[in-house]
Amino acid sequence: MAIIKNVLLATVIMGATQVCADDLITSYQQALQEDPQLRSAELKVEVGAAQKGQALGQLLPQVSATGNWSDNTQVGYLPRGSNKSYPGTRYNISLTQSVFDFGKFWAWRQSKEVENQYASELIEAQHILILNVVKHYFDVLDAEDQLYLTQQERRATENELAQVKRQFSKQLIKITDLYEVEARLDQIKADEIEAESLLTIAKEGLKEMTNTPPLQLAKLRDDIEYKELEGELEDWIEVAKSENPLLASQASAIEAAKNNVALQKSGYLPVVDLQLNYIDTDTGYQSIHYTQPYQTEMAALNVTVPIFSGGTTTHRMYEAQSKLSISKEDNEAKLRGLIKETSDAFSSSNANARRIKASEKALSSAVKSRQAMESSLKLGIETVADLLRAQQVEYKAKREFSRSKYEYITNRMRFFKALGTINEDNLIEINSWLK
Repeated sequence: MAIIKNVLLATVIMGATQVCADDLITSYQQALQEDPQLRSAELKVEVGAAQKGQALGQLLPQVSATGNWSDNTQVGYLPRGSNKSYPGTRYNISLTQSVFDFGKFWAWRQSKEVENQYASELIEAQHILILNVVKHYFDVLDAEDQLYLTQQERRATENELAQVKRQFSKQLIKITDLYEVEARLDQIKADEIEAESLLTIAKEGLKEMTNTPPLQLAKLRDDIEYKELEGELEDWIEVAKSENPLLASQASAIEAAKNNVALQKSGYLPVVDLQLNYIDTDTGYQSIHYTQPYQTEMAALNVTVPIFSGGTTTHRMYEAQSKLSISKEDNEAKLRGLIKETSDAFSSSNANARRIKASEKALSSAVKSRQAMESSLKLGIETVADLLRAQQVEYKAKREFSRSKYEYITNRMRFFKALGTINEDNLIEINSWLK
């Protein structure tokens, strides 16, 4: 992470002398600093490490020391009306070491798997952040293009309306042609309002991640070559199974659940502890005073044999076994979802690459068709309605051509995310595609 942060910083510094436009790397850097979900995943890793340390600590010697000072008064067998007062002290140092306690051992093994699970979840959170930055960034660019094209179409239609009104005033066309252009213009104005709303929503989506309102975003260059993904889908699915951090996280969760089952079963086993004690005191049983303090050293093996706990141990074991089954079912569901996501992203990315080429050809044809309609309209061969339809087809082709580029990039990153190989290098590559 340190390397990419240095790259990001250098990129920002170099861009400071240019036009004030945020690129993909800048947006990612902002999200990297501000994303609460990523910070939460990082804190969970720290929690897992702390839990593992606690579990390991239970296997190590436990040493404690206590001190006691008391003020004692004896009455009873002394002469009537007299009593004896004296201070008392007691010091105790104790060391306990587990000799045979499978519960503590399996708790430590479980904590290690939980830590691994949290580490994989952190990697997954990093991957999600990269994908979401790309998605939201190009959602904004897509919304900007859609609004721009809608505004272009509105201006073109307004020009058409002005011409139609002039022709109608000269009684060269029918009133129905005028109404048709006005109706189309009203529809485009409604589409423009919707496009403005979608742009606002897209910007808010990016702002949610970066905590910074996007002002001006760098746009895609026109000379990009959109290539299809190579290889066989089945081979990529195998890569995803082995590399995806979500599956790695689930595998660790299953192992943690297995260790928890063993932990609960150990509740039926005896526990053996070694105990060493050193006592220094000048008071005895019931705080009887000794004229001279005495010391006691003790070494013992404590054996605890569970006999009956009211069924608590058994039901804890049943609970652990059910949680293990839940983890296995979750793993199967996530595996199926991963296979579907990999397949969808692979197919969609390649389909987008082919669609970009097809959309480019369709746009070229639509432009020629509209130009031919304009010429034919002047000659009286075509009607205004025909020109409007040709113009509508042209702008639809422009929208599809623009959107297919952004969908290609998003689906390509979805594919790398499903594989578990998405990283900052992918961001740098896409960032190089921007103006």
